Amino acid sequence: MKRSLFDLAALISRVTIGVIFIAHGWQKWQAGLGATAQNFTQTGVPLPQLAAGFTMVAEIVGGALLILGLFVRLSALALLIVSVGALVFVHGSQGIFEWELVGSLAAICLLFLAVSGGRLGLDGLLRRIHRRRAERELAENGTTKRTSSATTRPAPTSRESTPGGTPSGETPTRPMNVPRQPRAPRSVSDLSDQDMRDIDAIIDEPTKRRPPNR
Repeated sequence: MKRSLFDLAALISRVTIGVIFIAHGWQKWQAGLGATAQNFTQTGVPLPQLAAGFTMVAEIVGGALLILGLFVRLSALALLIVSVGALVFVHGSQGIFEWELVGSLAAICLLFLAVSGGRLGLDGLLRRIHRRRAERELAENGTTKRTSSATTRPAPTSRESTPGGTPSGETPTRPMNVPRQPRAPRSVSDLSDQDMRDIDAIIDEPTKRRPPNR
């Protein structure tokens, strides 16, 4: 809330001071550079031709920039130089009622030079655009760094398992202390002739050893 009030007050001050400087500069422009330089010569301003040209440009261009809120500090510096020059060489020796306007303009220009012209102007707009662009670039750089670090990180080696549960590339080991599974009985077709003769001998042997009936 306080910042908004400051911005509004700075806007009103900029527009008011800008209009005053433009009016004084336009008056000098209409009088002409020669007449303005001659007036500066009579008041004892050094380098009157150069000072007249600088004063006309500073008051017209600087006043317009103050109204727009563009390059406020630079414009305030130029107008402060003009105001201090007028205060020292023209109005300073004529009493307070002659230099109160120039002194007030110089004080306000000094204030603008110190704190700028607030956010309600082209300077504030350009600062917001620059800040948003910097934040966007910072966010993009952070995303790029995270993406590059994720791509350069070594991926974990995948170990495919065989149907039996042993990872591929490794020799399956037989589990310890596992009882041997009994083999399935072989069918008759799988028996050899020797096996058949052994079976017949086993069957006939109990018959031969059977004791006689008593």
